[in-house]
Amino acid sequence: MALDWLGYGRSDRAGSGRLGDAAHQHQLRAVLDALQLDRVALVGHDASGPDAIDYTLREPGRVKQLILLNTYYGHAAALRLPELIRLLADPNLTPLADATLADPTLRRWLLGHTARGFGLDPTDQHGVAVASVAPQFFGGADDPDALAAVRAWTAALFASLDRQDAQIAAGHLAALEVPVTLVFGAADRYLNPDLARHLAPLFRRADLHLVDDASHWPQWDQPELVAQLLKQAVPR
Repeated sequence: MALDWLGYGRSDRAGSGRLGDAAHQHQLRAVLDALQLDRVALVGHDASGPDAIDYTLREPGRVKQLILLNTYYGHAAALRLPELIRLLADPNLTPLADATLADPTLRRWLLGHTARGFGLDPTDQHGVAVASVAPQFFGGADDPDALAAVRAWTAALFASLDRQDAQIAAGHLAALEVPVTLVFGAADRYLNPDLARHLAPLFRRADLHLVDDASHWPQWDQPELVAQLLKQAVPR
């Protein structure tokens, strides 16, 4: 089962007060409760990775396995934020970010530049960049864009990284009993293999798998291999 946070993908669009980290924890808990799922293998990718980690820290009894795909948590020397994300996150650059996003040509260029850094081909009409990423910034046939949610997340990013550093410093990740599996596409230059090697030792029980010939979306590029890794990770 996969879910879209409010404001993204095929979910409803929501006001800014329902788009933050705390709202994501509530949404995830509500979905698990509605489906009557007591314990799950929780998979987080990219910006949902910190949400998955935080939910596991708060409710470890509901998570039997934490699986992280090309994600981040806290500041790290190996973390290279995409230029697009840095632009949106820096309050000093808000006028430039507003002007860039308001111009569809500039928005598309910056999105393509970011896609290449993630290891994607932004011109591949059958690739994840066109199928999944572009609609978040331009909308799709049935859904509006998710720019409000993207802007809310990036505006809070630096403060979120600071809070995540505090969780690490307090030893909360190291004390977590839930087993962790990290699966990173090796071609991602932003959330890269060095970042994966930094994250794995933060947990008490973590396995790391680097997937060759896979971008920021290893589950798209190497679905059979990633599926096998997930099956091996989740306890019966």
